[in-house]
Amino acid sequence: MIPSRLDQLERHEKLRLQAKAMQRPEAHLKNLITAADRLEHYSVRGGGLFLDYSRQRIDNSARQLLFGLDQELALRDRFARMMHGERLNVTENRAVLHTAARSFADDPVVLDGVDVMPEIRRVRDQIKFFSEQVHTGQITGANGRPFRHVVVIGIGGSYLGPEFVSTALAALADRNITLHYLANVDIDNFGAVAAAIDPPSTLWVVISKSFTTAETSANTIQAEQFMRAKGLDPSRHMITVTSKGSPGDDPSRPVLQTFHMFDFIGGRYSVTSAVGGVPLSLLLGYDRFEAFLKGAAEMDAHALNAPVEQNLPLIAALLSVWNTTYLGYQQQGIIPYSSPLAKLAPHVQQLNMESNGKAVDTAGAFLPEPAGVVIFGEPGTNAQHSFFQLAHQGKPFPIDFIGVRTPQHTQYQARSKGVTNHQELWANLLAQARALAVGRDHADKARHFDGNRPSSTIVLDDLAPENIGRLLSFYEARTVYEGFIWGVNSFDQFGVELGKTVADSLRSEMARKNDQPGYDFAGTDPISRAYLEMLFSADQ
Repeated sequence: MIPSRLDQLERHEKLRLQAKAMQRPEAHLKNLITAADRLEHYSVRGGGLFLDYSRQRIDNSARQLLFGLDQELALRDRFARMMHGERLNVTENRAVLHTAARSFADDPVVLDGVDVMPEIRRVRDQIKFFSEQVHTGQITGANGRPFRHVVVIGIGGSYLGPEFVSTALAALADRNITLHYLANVDIDNFGAVAAAIDPPSTLWVVISKSFTTAETSANTIQAEQFMRAKGLDPSRHMITVTSKGSPGDDPSRPVLQTFHMFDFIGGRYSVTSAVGGVPLSLLLGYDRFEAFLKGAAEMDAHALNAPVEQNLPLIAALLSVWNTTYLGYQQQGIIPYSSPLAKLAPHVQQLNMESNGKAVDTAGAFLPEPAGVVIFGEPGTNAQHSFFQLAHQGKPFPIDFIGVRTPQHTQYQARSKGVTNHQELWANLLAQARALAVGRDHADKARHFDGNRPSSTIVLDDLAPENIGRLLSFYEARTVYEGFIWGVNSFDQFGVELGKTVADSLRSEMARKNDQPGYDFAGTDPISRAYLEMLFSADQ
């Protein structure tokens, strides 16, 4: 029987010993990277991207031990089983088929004896037809005005992925549509959106698999009331993206159109489904959305088929586990030297932390220590003037640096200190990775840099839709592979439920107070009661 998680292997202890060996002075990165062939042997191209891990704290012995995990834990075999419809989400008895959402292959993907691809193609065709009708003015608002604003109502995976992609590709948004996101239940979020739109030319896209998410429901009701107050029929200004048969797919509650989501695609993996397809096609045009899908599909195929020594997301996952489990780093930075990728880190933060922040393995047994890593990030060079003091001289954390060879705006070529802005950006990208690795000795301890701080560098040729799809799929596959290694279920998210349950009871107390002004919150604990009294006294 194949072991299901890392700590069940004999190799686990060998990796622990190897991690101790990496503490030797000769294993400092400033020594490792002096090898003439270091970059050649510790970098790989595939799936349309370039990954350089030459500045990770790893040598040939550690790499050989890590690469051996592929066979011992059947990592690529599990990835294949995922893509072929096996119910790897064991706690919810669900298949995991986000890769099918961007497949254009003729091969069937069978789940419970049914090929899911015809329904996926139907939804894609529906997205294409609808977005084209909006762009040509065949579908308009209640008073016949074309839609010029699209507001996405959704939270978590219903907005973080689409926001990342729409921000990355905003330079290509030529359909005269402005995209807004209404995720937070905070009424100030709604107020900001309401102030930015023109109601008669606004289309609201409500995204919720169950159509019962508290924040999304509250914002939908608020939007409907807002439209009615403007004399607009909500059914002429709203579409839904939801599961078949959910309250958002109810004929008694008419909308312009409903696009179906699938039970086998989790929210944080859903941007290549209708969740991202509808708003991104409206913003960019369906052709660009399809190009984005095909880039993701290319990386999916690479993640599935490439051997471990050439497999970018698998190598990245092994390095992440090495850094977290064996070298003891508990945080990881994602620093794209590209402003359009500003929303990548928040998306990967949810994708990875909601997937792998687990304390129990797939068999229901507690892990020796919880899995997962804290993900955060900010574009460079902004990050350098924000938290890189900590990165260089405080508590270290591995970093993914991301560079783009050709920017979106090539027409601006002014030079400062002899270089263009894009060249200046790359100077900083290269300098930070080297400085973190090498450090600097100095007699003044305040100016001393230990170095030996690991990083990888990922390079995209440009920010074409295909490359954004490749980058998205890279991080999805890396997350999945990490979960396989740690032995956790990367596809459920029960950790978000307890807080929601507590909020349900507090909401009931608030509703009772609204109906009965004299009610004293008798059903709450003393601390919560004090805060509820504070809140309601402000409303008086």
